[in-house]
Amino acid sequence: MLPLTVIHKIKVRHLQAIPADPFWNVMCYKMNFSISMKMNAFGQINLLILFLIPCQIAVSQGNCKVLKPELIGRYKGKCKDGLANGKGSAMGIDRYEGQFLKGLPEGKGTYTWATGESYTGYWREGKRNGEGKYTFFYNENDSILDGNWENDRYTGPIPKKPQVIHKSNIDRYTFRKTENIRNRVLINIYQNGSRNTGISNFMISSSSGYDTSLGNSVGYDEVSFPVLILVKYTTLNKLKTATYDVEFEFEISESGDWVVDLYN
Repeated sequence: MLPLTVIHKIKVRHLQAIPADPFWNVMCYKMNFSISMKMNAFGQINLLILFLIPCQIAVSQGNCKVLKPELIGRYKGKCKDGLANGKGSAMGIDRYEGQFLKGLPEGKGTYTWATGESYTGYWREGKRNGEGKYTFFYNENDSILDGNWENDRYTGPIPKKPQVIHKSNIDRYTFRKTENIRNRVLINIYQNGSRNTGISNFMISSSSGYDTSLGNSVGYDEVSFPVLILVKYTTLNKLKTATYDVEFEFEISESGDWVVDLYN
């Protein structure tokens, strides 16, 4: 039986540094090793082994641009047409991690200013837009603005969604806010895909406003919000073979022009 292989010499013949992104201080190394091995009765065998140490190379600002000046510096994430696009993180004077679109924060993300303030929420074209929470330091205390933002300005807390207080014999319902500039609530009642014409004993009451109607819609105008409204009536069933009583009580806190649709 031949003796086991004896390695008697190992030396590095070539060491080459492949520069990666200078912002992230990452280097990749390619190394060639020459291993000299001596085996009994077979002389000397030289083996050349190539090792490539993989590394993750971040995309530099030069390859994938971020267009918000305070974030120009280094970027890591998805890219499209030379611009940050999709999920990523950027660091310049300030920092941002979240969604990008065409080089700007767009969608949900967290932005941290160099002075320590932070905002987590929704963005549009590099500005705070939509629901978000801004944390900052004021009068030696941590402070929070949580609510809606529009073009980088805080517009107020998020209004409560319409709340159903009580309902009976209602298949489903919807609340819709129109673009009309008025404080009004209109109610529609449907059955089998069309207006419910089999209604009797109809009664409606409200905590504010005066009675109004628009076509087949009934409700209240010049409402003061929050408003509490109760609707009661008797209706035929879908087969027109029996009747049942219906109640629907709800509260709307956000001012505006509202349409409430009830389905039996």
